[in-house]
Amino acid sequence: MADEQNVSKDEQIGFHKGALSTLAKERQELLKLINIVEQLMQMHVKGLKELGVDLQKMANEAQQAGDKKPIEDIIKKEQKK
Repeated sequence: MADEQNVSKDEQIGFHKGALSTLAKERQELLKLINIVEQLMQMHVKGLKELGVDLQKMANEAQQAGDKKPIEDIIKKEQKK
């Protein structure tokens, strides 16, 4: 009976170790994805600045107006002008 408990405990330990290993790898991949998205966003920010769009001004205006809209909506609004 003691062997059954040890096997069960060993299986549980193996399960948790495996899960942690998998989750650590998933976290690494997520960080890679976040870095790629950040690089792409910075590229587009730079492109907008080169075209004369003042994103800081847009953000300040939105904050003063009390806008709680997502940035996507604010940008779409600016595109329509």
